[in-house]
Amino acid sequence: MYCYTCQSDEQHRRLTAEEKAWLKNRTGRKAVEEFFMCTAPGCRNLRTGFQKHPFDPVIRVPLP
Repeated sequence: MYCYTCQSDEQHRRLTAEEKAWLKNRTGRKAVEEFFMCTAPGCRNLRTGFQKHPFDPVIRVPLP
């Protein structure tokens, strides 16, 4: 998938249960199943399957 912050195609993965809980708290959304996280070193940017840039400013998942 394309990563908006890396400006290239990068591997992404679904969020873990802990990351989903963090994102729900951060955004106030009830459901966050559609989000993927960029796995490029140091990136951790979020996107959905259809939307490359869902948040402005960018939201990055914090390191565990």
